[in-house]
Amino acid sequence: MMTKDTKDPSSEPPQGFKGDASDAIGSQLKQYYKSVEQEPVPDHLLDLLEKLDQAERSGGSNGTA
Repeated sequence: MMTKDTKDPSSEPPQGFKGDASDAIGSQLKQYYKSVEQEPVPDHLLDLLEKLDQAERSGGSNGTA
């Protein structure tokens, strides 16, 4: 059993690690999320948002008190 003072050596980066892998992963994630951001919103979600807007405008109850 590990105590608070004991560190797991496998969780520490190796000596000389400069974060190159981390930078590459971060760059790829940014590129992926940017592409997702460009995708259109699916029609069924747009329909749902429109229904919610209509309910708010008509003063409909959304199930909350």
